[in-house]
Amino acid sequence: MIEIKGLSKIYNGERVVDHADMQLETGTITVIVGTSGSGKSTLLRMINRLIDADEGTVLIDGQDTRDMGLDALRRRIGYVIQDHGLFPHWTVARNVATVPKLLGWSAPDIKARVREMLETFQLDPDRYGPRFPHELSGGQAQRVGVARALAARPDMLLMDEPFGALDPVIRAQAQDELRTVQKQFGATVLMVTHDMAEALSLGDKIAVMNAGKIVQIGPPEEIVTRPANPFVRSLIAATDRPFRRLALIGLEDHIVSGTAQGPAIAPDASLADALSQMIWSGRDALPVVDAQTAPDAPAHKIITLRDVLRLGQAQ
Repeated sequence: MIEIKGLSKIYNGERVVDHADMQLETGTITVIVGTSGSGKSTLLRMINRLIDADEGTVLIDGQDTRDMGLDALRRRIGYVIQDHGLFPHWTVARNVATVPKLLGWSAPDIKARVREMLETFQLDPDRYGPRFPHELSGGQAQRVGVARALAARPDMLLMDEPFGALDPVIRAQAQDELRTVQKQFGATVLMVTHDMAEALSLGDKIAVMNAGKIVQIGPPEEIVTRPANPFVRSLIAATDRPFRRLALIGLEDHIVSGTAQGPAIAPDASLADALSQMIWSGRDALPVVDAQTAPDAPAHKIITLRDVLRLGQAQ
């Protein structure tokens, strides 16, 4: 558990981060989203003390990060930035080995961990391990950056616009890979993005920032169906373009087992129809029944808002 309490940063008399409060449950992805200058990257960097907070505290499992040595703190927190930040004159293998080596792991353990991490990210260790960063594609370099950040099994992974420099096709693949790897390692991830569609797709929880304040925090379903103010509503509206294509996609192939309350939707409806009903009624799932189902029969199939958001972002 990571707890952020009243975290603030003041530059030239202006609060660029203003009393931020947040709890990050272990093994989840929390995404901070907001426009440029909203304070989200500053908030991220205060967690591993790349920037010192002027007010407030960060607790990792109840321990104040100010009571930890900087080296010890940063070894417990992986950090990934937009341009991957690999050391250009080190091989891929040496880059991934950076933190385990600093921690004094044995050479055999480091070698095994480097191989494991590269294989996890679908990079052949024998082929890519000896390469240098300039010999990698943008997507490969970003994957190596994440592999390096996770190599020493950190308590937490901070990601600052990690996919911002990738083209849309690679970006979607990178997002899928992050979710898969995050589940595999059980990592607690805090990610910054300006892209609400990306936040809706990846986040177990979303924190919306504006002018240094967290104006709403909650699961994607709550952000979409109950935006706290016009600013949050405007960010949701900005995702309309990718969701227009949902009108062309039937929901039948995306039905899952489960139960949900309220009026049902037919299996031949579109994903756009499902999204409209969920937003209108404030629900995060709809029961799916066809015309042959008896009116009083329980529905055991549903379409979820999380799946619709994920599919819309992928379009």
